[in-house]
Amino acid sequence: MSGLVRTEPLRGDPPLLVPGDPYSVVVLLQGYAEPKGVGEAVRADGSVTLVLPQAWGPASSHQEPSPESHEVKTALEEAARGPILVDTAGPWAREALLGALAGQGLAPGDVTLVVGTHGHSDHIGNLGLFPRAALLVSHDFCLPGGLYLPHGLAEERPLRLGPGLEVWATPGHGGQRDVSVVVAGTTLGTVMVVGDVFERDGDEDSWQALSEDPVAQKRSRKRVLGTADVIVPGHGAPFRVIREASPSETEGQRNSQPELVIGDKEPTVHR
Repeated sequence: MSGLVRTEPLRGDPPLLVPGDPYSVVVLLQGYAEPKGVGEAVRADGSVTLVLPQAWGPASSHQEPSPESHEVKTALEEAARGPILVDTAGPWAREALLGALAGQGLAPGDVTLVVGTHGHSDHIGNLGLFPRAALLVSHDFCLPGGLYLPHGLAEERPLRLGPGLEVWATPGHGGQRDVSVVVAGTTLGTVMVVGDVFERDGDEDSWQALSEDPVAQKRSRKRVLGTADVIVPGHGAPFRVIREASPSETEGQRNSQPELVIGDKEPTVHR
């Protein structure tokens, strides 16, 4: 059985809040990629997203992950108890990022974990603002001060940060080490912050040209489309993923609730 998938924009301007329990998602800055001048020049910056635990509040005391905690599972879960930032945009967006955080009642020192989906400058250009945070950049995880811990992240083995909160290996765009953040339990279902696995809604005409490993990225895109209800792409507005039964399935299941399954082939995307 194959699934039919269509997408539609998620309306609203940043900061865009998707409430959830135990984590809410706030798209702080919306990424963009715009041709500039002649030739192939592009002006671009990456999206910045905040994952905020419901139990955390501005009055909460900041507790840095303990450097003595060498057990990676414990260190990851400790780091995820406070505000989590997914990507930081480029260094030219420093003031915009600080302003967006302040709009949520946050200072850089409140952020306990920064996830960089991949190593391009428009996605990790402001890591220096967060010396007190644990960092998970691509597949490198370190505690404040530069203590690096092995973790075994792989496509078949996500990292669990908390209930319904995971980091997935989603290779392709930047090679083999891209990651995405999965947040289940929001009011819109499962939100995935995917870096440049999806550049934007409707990027089928361009993503392969920008990919270091198109075969792996095609596989990652299929996984994302099969899981996410909302996708936060690297360079565009968030969008919904809507799964529908194929016409043959609908005909054969008129009297029952259709089972919507993503099949072995890459889903057909309709707009």
